[in-house]
Amino acid sequence: MQEIELTPGYSTREIPGKCLKCLADQEYTECLRALLGGDTDNKDLRRTYEALVSFLQSPDMKRLREESERLLSDGRKVTVRISFEDGKTTYGLKIDE
Repeated sequence: MQEIELTPGYSTREIPGKCLKCLADQEYTECLRALLGGDTDNKDLRRTYEALVSFLQSPDMKRLREESERLLSDGRKVTVRISFEDGKTTYGLKIDE
C-alpha cells in the first residue's frame, strides 16, 4: 500500500482550509464509497480503508491535529503520512519550511 498523505490548510477569509480530521474523514468517505460500489477485490483500497479507520480512532490523531494546527498558525506547511503494513498503522508528521 502506498502512503496516504494529508495536507491540512489553515483557513482565512480568502482561503478555505481543512483540518486534519476533515481531510481524513473525506478520504475515508471516498474509500468507503468505492468499497460499497463493488471495488471490494482491491487490496490497496481495503488497506487504505483500514489505515484510515485506525487513524481516525487513534489518540495520535488528536495529537497530530493539534500539532499541525499549531504549526499552520505559525505559517508552516505540514503533511501527515499514514501507512499500513503487516496489520500495523504508522503515522508521521512532515514539516515544510
